[in-house]
Amino acid sequence: MRLHFIENGPALLVEQDRRVLVVADLHMGIESGLERHGVHITSRSAARTDRVIACIEEAKPDLLLLLGDVKHNVPVTSRQEYRELPGILEAFRDRVPISVAPGNHDGGIGRFLDAGELLPAGGALIDGVGYLHGHTHPAPELFGHLIVLGHHHPVVSLVDSVGCAARARPAYLYSGLETPSGDRARLLFVPAFNEFAGGIDVGRLRESGLGPLSRCIDEKNAEVYLADGTYVGSPATLCPADDG
Repeated sequence: MRLHFIENGPALLVEQDRRVLVVADLHMGIESGLERHGVHITSRSAARTDRVIACIEEAKPDLLLLLGDVKHNVPVTSRQEYRELPGILEAFRDRVPISVAPGNHDGGIGRFLDAGELLPAGGALIDGVGYLHGHTHPAPELFGHLIVLGHHHPVVSLVDSVGCAARARPAYLYSGLETPSGDRARLLFVPAFNEFAGGIDVGRLRESGLGPLSRCIDEKNAEVYLADGTYVGSPATLCPADDG
């Protein structure tokens, strides 16, 4: 298996029997969600779609796997999403087959998908690699494999010797896992594609309690990578920036 980090996503190419391009947490329609909170931003869905297409053209995958939270608004589907999602998904299908691992924001996403495109909520094995969004317990067959998941929006803030932190940057977190019941797996937490989605510092993922697998992160031995694949340390050695 080979992993390729696509910085301009961020996106991940998993090369096994097939080339699977993984894009997590698109949150299409986020602008209408922000508008309800008084933040008015012109839709960036077209630009976001173009970035995904650029990743497809760079990676030349056999499958585009959207790793959950394709849409943003919950529990309803916004007018923006009804208007934009059909064309966005068709633009992807025109270039490569797609699969969707449904996320906690994806209620009703099935109405926009073709038969066979929607994966089970507990995830699925594709060429020996497990994929799921990350807000639910994984299906039993995913244990013993690499599990690629989104949902947590990992970021890292690099701190220099005088305590100055750079702007939080999208990051990948790779960790072993062993549950109390003895289940084992390897985890790869994938950063959010959406530029407005925010994130949780890798040093706080375990305590965040966002998903069942984040509670099992081995912080001492985990590895943190930037969007371009640069290794930067472990959560135990990278001090998260103070809130605010």
